[in-house]
Amino acid sequence: MPDTELAARIKAALGAVEIPGGGALAGYGGLSDIIVTSHAVAFAISVAPGMEAAFGPAREAAQKAAEAVAEGRKVMVSLTSDRAPATGQAAATGRPGPPAKQPVPGVRHIIAVGSGKGGVGKSTVAANLALALLAEGLKVGLLDADLYGPSVPRLLGLEGKPAVREDGIFSPHEAHGLKAMSIGAMLEPGQAVVWRGPMATSALRQLLRETDWGGLDVLVVDLPPGTGDIHISLFQQNEVSGAVIVSTPQELALIDARKAIDMIRRMGVPLLGLVENMSHFIAPDTGKRYDIFGTGGAQRAAADLGIPFLGEIPLVMSIRERSDAGTPVMVAEPDGAEARAFRAIVEKLLADLPALKHQDDR
Repeated sequence: MPDTELAARIKAALGAVEIPGGGALAGYGGLSDIIVTSHAVAFAISVAPGMEAAFGPAREAAQKAAEAVAEGRKVMVSLTSDRAPATGQAAATGRPGPPAKQPVPGVRHIIAVGSGKGGVGKSTVAANLALALLAEGLKVGLLDADLYGPSVPRLLGLEGKPAVREDGIFSPHEAHGLKAMSIGAMLEPGQAVVWRGPMATSALRQLLRETDWGGLDVLVVDLPPGTGDIHISLFQQNEVSGAVIVSTPQELALIDARKAIDMIRRMGVPLLGLVENMSHFIAPDTGKRYDIFGTGGAQRAAADLGIPFLGEIPLVMSIRERSDAGTPVMVAEPDGAEARAFRAIVEKLLADLPALKHQDDR
């Protein structure tokens, strides 16, 4: 069935869902567009601040109504308002505040991997760091939170959509020993995700919290570039053990990396350090080193910002080739120089965050 036809059927089904104050959800002005992909259906219900609880039953009814006609697709329904409910001191002073942070079921620690801008190899670094943590004997997962440009399916060679249990919980993909989730596995090749901020943050919450992670020591979250809604949602709603920032050595990339670092500090998330990707190129025929994007920029920036410098990843053809083939260098060449660079970064992370290896609190 064409996506537009199915969206119309779902909206018709929402005509039977009553909303507070009377009327049907299908005609409610706060109902977003209904997005249909080959494996998922998503829409948002926007309400006035303070009306979240009143609309809770309508959201549940909308979920059931959509599932009845969604032809087996995963249904994601978000309930959003202009601000979060006030808590703590914010409530006492009448100012809005974020909801309390909640642990993610089945996950002991979350490490976010971000960048100030795209094109610096953040996703490749995130995947290989996850695999390097796995090589240390930890149970590791990888969540692709870059909803608008998901790369994890290609990086890990994922095929097919994730399974959905009868209770609506995702069973994640498993690849190279990692558990992995990505919205990209639910899209057609080349299909864009055209979601406003509330839709994207709702999708992140569901991918994060409605997945059976099965007892991970570490979940690595591959963030989108920049400093947007997805970052804020992740950091405000979840306990994040720390963040790693990826940049190339050039000043243009470091300008944006500094902005990402500033945001993370403002959110109260520990900064684990800065990784310099595409640090240099060694010509395979001559062995000569070329500093294509400059040299030492990330290390100097880390020193200026007072955060650890975690290490350099060279610009090597095999990293690109292995990533495109779905077999990262940590899997394809675990004893190679490039894999050793990722291992060295993880050794520093574990030294600075020993709680990652303390498994007796499970």
